[in-house]
Amino acid sequence: MISNPSRRDVLKAGAAAALPMLGASPSARATTDTPAFAPTVGVSTLGFPNHTNQELARELTANGVDAIQLFLVQQDSKYWVYNGRNDVSALDAARCSAIADIYRSSGISIHSIGVYTNLVHADAEEREANLAYFEEMFRIGAAMDVRTLVTEAGHYEVDALGHGVPHYFREEVWRQMVDTGRELAAMAERHDGVVLFEPFYRGFFASAKRTRLFLEAVDSPRIRALLDPANLIELNDLGEMFAQLAPYIDCLHAKDRKLHVDRGVAAGQGDLDYNEFVALAARYVPHAPFILEYVGLDDYKPALALLQKAVRHYNTGVS
Repeated sequence: MISNPSRRDVLKAGAAAALPMLGASPSARATTDTPAFAPTVGVSTLGFPNHTNQELARELTANGVDAIQLFLVQQDSKYWVYNGRNDVSALDAARCSAIADIYRSSGISIHSIGVYTNLVHADAEEREANLAYFEEMFRIGAAMDVRTLVTEAGHYEVDALGHGVPHYFREEVWRQMVDTGRELAAMAERHDGVVLFEPFYRGFFASAKRTRLFLEAVDSPRIRALLDPANLIELNDLGEMFAQLAPYIDCLHAKDRKLHVDRGVAAGQGDLDYNEFVALAARYVPHAPFILEYVGLDDYKPALALLQKAVRHYNTGVS
């Protein structure tokens, strides 16, 4: 008897077909007949906490940025808390719509909204409260006509009790997080939304492979990936990241990191090869926007210029 292939089998086959030769250089377009790569390039608003939304829209528009990943950290919308949650009840539909209109009226699209709550907390009541917060963020997103939310798994540190295995690598935490992923998939389905998970080498999604295994386990088109190569270069080469995650990637963070150093930095200030990063993105996830992260008023322009230079290099072969 011949059975229909599962979605997982199809995705795995797609990944294999997409990256048949990881040793092959992806440094430039294959032929001059290939359409030029022209990705959407946006900026995370996280690095601009001293601006109002209107001030930030003016700043970005004046410098050719036409997309953002919205974090609620601006002077007139301070609601975001990393690895936790906040009371967002004051953000009614009218207020949310007004914030979104500030950017759209300036020609700036909102690709996604940052949540980054804690989904691996050891306390079940905390996890449930954070899932309820996620639902509130879907409500906010719907009022802004933004259907994509981004997050990490979160961070939970246990006191040194001799357990040996970090909390986020324990068997029971894997099972709990897969269940949480399925709950988020059902929530996203209710809201016609998508959740993108971002890997980070010092957390639950510690490698590209582990992230892929999680996405396969959840097995929902509503649960996808945001790849930030700077978060994985300590453990994965760029080719490995795309080999594992290409079928799932819907967004790319563009920042940087020095090897063996914990602190992330703006694009161009670390060890990430941006020419290779752009070339792999162009070949395997050309639909995914680049979002500049870890940048603020002082350094977003050089980071933007570096990314644009890498795109030009891919298209023309000229540095």
